[in-house]
Amino acid sequence: MTTPETTTQKPSNWNLPNALTTLRILSVPFYGWALLVEDGDSITWRTVAYVIFFLAMVTDKIDGDIARKRNLITNFGKIADPIADKALTGMAFIGLSIIMDTWWMWTITVIVLVREWAVTLLRLSVLKSVVIAAAEIGKWKTMAQALALGLLTLPLLEVGDEVSWLDVPGEVAYVVALVLLGIAFVLTLVSGYQFFRDVWRQRHDIRSR
Repeated sequence: MTTPETTTQKPSNWNLPNALTTLRILSVPFYGWALLVEDGDSITWRTVAYVIFFLAMVTDKIDGDIARKRNLITNFGKIADPIADKALTGMAFIGLSIIMDTWWMWTITVIVLVREWAVTLLRLSVLKSVVIAAAEIGKWKTMAQALALGLLTLPLLEVGDEVSWLDVPGEVAYVVALVLLGIAFVLTLVSGYQFFRDVWRQRHDIRSR
C-alpha cells in the first residue's frame, strides 16, 4: 500500500507583494526626475519626490508583511525586492549628491553604493549555500538611511525663501537629516564588515568539513 505524498504548491509570481515590488522599481526614474527638476531647486517637485520616496518605503514594509503572512514568498520576490530597495536608495544618494555637489556627499554615496550592491549581489549569487541572517544593526541602518534620504529629499533649505517662518525649522530639519545620514553611514560600514566577516567564517567552516 502506497501513501500519497503531500505536495506544497509554490505561490504564483502574479501576486500582490510582487506587484508592489514592481511598482517600486518603476517609481525609481520618476523619483529621480522629480528630485532633479530645475537642478533640485523646485520646491513643488522636491515635495513630489518625497511623496514618491515615502510611498515606496511604506510599500516595501507592506509587501514583505503580506508575503510572509500569506506565504507568497517567491524566487522573483527574493530577487526583485532587494533590487528595488537598492535602486531607490541608490537613486536618492546619486540625486542628492548632484544637488548638494560636495566631496563628502559623493564619498558617502560611492562607499554606500559599493557596499550595498556588493552585499546584494553576494546574497543573490554565491551565497545560495550560505545563509546569513539579517543582523539587527542592518535594520537600524536601513531605518536611519530611509529617514535621512527622505528628509534630504525635501526642500528644507529652499522652502525658507518662499515662506520665511519655515526658514529655521528647515535648517534644523536639515541638520537632523545630516546627523541621521552620518549614523546611517557608520552603521553601513559596521554592518558591511559584520556581513563579510560572517560570510568568510561560514564558507571557511564549509570547506573545513
